[in-house]
This record gives sequence, C-alpha cells and structure tokens, in this order.
Amino acid sequence: MSADKPSDGRSAAQQKSLATSRRGVTMTDIAALAGVSQTTVSLVLNDALGARLSGQTRQRVLDAARQLGYRLIRREPARPSATHATMIGFMVDEMSTDPWCAIALDGIREKAWEFGLTVSVAVTQGDAEMEQVTHLRFLDQPLLGLIYGTIQTRQVSPSPAFTRLPTVLLNCHVADRSLPSIMPGEVLGGRTATERLIRAGHSRIGLIEGEVWMDAMRDRLKGYRQALANHEIPFDAKLVRPGNWEPSAGYQQAYALMKLKEPPTAIFCANDLMALGCFEALKEMGKRIPEDVAVIGYDDREIAQFLRPALTTVLLPHFDMGVLAAEYLIDHAGRPEKRPAQIKVECPLIERASVNGSLPQEV
Repeated sequence: MSADKPSDGRSAAQQKSLATSRRGVTMTDIAALAGVSQTTVSLVLNDALGARLSGQTRQRVLDAARQLGYRLIRREPARPSATHATMIGFMVDEMSTDPWCAIALDGIREKAWEFGLTVSVAVTQGDAEMEQVTHLRFLDQPLLGLIYGTIQTRQVSPSPAFTRLPTVLLNCHVADRSLPSIMPGEVLGGRTATERLIRAGHSRIGLIEGEVWMDAMRDRLKGYRQALANHEIPFDAKLVRPGNWEPSAGYQQAYALMKLKEPPTAIFCANDLMALGCFEALKEMGKRIPEDVAVIGYDDREIAQFLRPALTTVLLPHFDMGVLAAEYLIDHAGRPEKRPAQIKVECPLIERASVNGSLPQEV
C-alpha cells in the first residue's frame, strides 16, 4: 500500500485537512502543506504590499489555504471589525525595570504570529492620562483586542475606556472579576519550593521574604505555610526574615538566620537575586551548599543557572502567561464570556544543584 494512501482511502493531504479542521487551521499548517515558511504564508494571506514573491508561490499558498478550509482575512479600507483585525494591543505600565513584561511580550508575539497577527506595544508608566490617550489611539487601529499588563502582580482599577476594547488582564486582576485575567499561581509556587526542601529531609526551613505589601510575596508566604502545615511542621516566625528582593537583603538575612540558636538547614529565598546574596553569606561563613544548607530561589532569572552550585528555583511563567493571554483574545474574538476566566498559571520547579538529592520518581 502506498504511504500516500491511508487505509481509509483518503490521501495524506485530505487526512491533514480533516485533522486541522478539528482543531482550527493555522498558518503553520498552511506553510507545511505549501512547502513555504510561515512568514511567506502571512505575507500572501495579508496581501502585504511590496512582498517580493512569485506568482507561483502565492498561488501555492492560496491553494493550500483553500484545501485546508482556511478562511482568508483581507484588509479593508474602512475601519476594521474584530473579524478584520490584524493586531493585538499590549499596554504595560513598565518594561525596562525587570524582564517580566518583555518575556510576556515574547509569548504574546509568538501566539499572535501563529494567527497572522502583529503586536502593537505601549508603555504608560502607570500614568492614567497616558493610558486613556493610548486607548484612543488603539481604537483607531485594526485591533483584535487589548492585553493590559503590570510588572507587579496586583489588583487594578481600570478606567471605563477598558470596556471599549475586548481586554485580557496579564499579571493583574480586578476585584469584581469583570475582566478575564492571567496570573501566576504564586501560592502553589511557594508551596512547591517549600515542599521540595521538605522532601530533601529539611524541617528547619528559613524564608527570606520580598516586600510583604506585594501580592506575590503574600501568596508565596501562604504557600510556604501551607507546605509546613501539610507535613505537620510547626511554623516558627523566627525563621521568616524581612527582605526587599535585592541581593543585599539575602546576604544580611542569611547571616541573621544562621545566628539563631537553632539555625535552618535550608533557606527559601523569595527571589533569585536574594538567593545570590544568600549564597555569598553562606560561603563566607564556611557553609557548603547544599551539604550544610540547601537553598532554593524563585523566578528563574538567567543568573540562577550560573551560580555555583546552580540554583534550584521556581519558574515565574511570564512567557506562558503571554501565550495564554493572546490565545484567550483570539479564541474569544467577538464572543465575550458571561463569566470571564480567572486563570492561574503553574509555577514549575526548575531542578538544579543547590538542594540535596533529586526529586523522587513518580510511580
């Protein structure tokens, strides 16, 4: 039997058409069938001006799109509706002070490009007037919708202008849950970090906090306490030390923890930068990591893999959050939900060398 003729009599191309129709045809599917790049598909389907493509290439893309049942979206001279949108708007309060919004943007851009959309970005620095003006500018663009992000996980009070565009909140939420939101699962993340230390045999676990007024820190502390309670380990307030997310706090508070009458055998630093300071303090005290004191961080900043030993940490999933925010807008274009989703994204453990042993294998 020919490899091109499956057992049900359909050609390979027909089978692919059936499979893609079940999950929705993407530009990636068209590119694979036409034997061209995804960029070429986007240029053809969006009638990009100035694109130097042969007529034969254009026809091959169009034929593949029709064969897979892809509905062509054309630019119109009139103001576009959601069905003619070519962009997603991304409005953030800050982009440069930390990498999180830039990482989320990468996720948004990747998912948007998969559907032939581009991303328009505005940084407002939290200025309410600038946000309103930006909304008005976005309304003049062929936008599918808006992703509104914040650099800190927090509650926001958006202006009435938010109702004029389909909006998904990223790393923030509104009190009445009237807008869909995508946020990190910080309670579970704090529990994951603490559980990892408990599984390594530790019961005296120090916690160096970030700024406690932040939602992220309150939730990580809650996860820490839940893990202790789940294993019937008493909570000891002396093991929780105040920090500020900076290496200096990790350094100072590691010294304070190790001076206790009963010092911890493991330290959970609420971010990787404080773990860096913690490492330096422990090494100055002649402590080996992880043999004498295990250390776990949070965020999975790039520096974590270059510490020695490399830092076991919990990933802050901003890339996946960006992907999900764009996916939500695309999936619900023109079909708003009565009860907008409030999605918490898992913060997975990144296993390295700063915690004793390895995770037990799941049976």
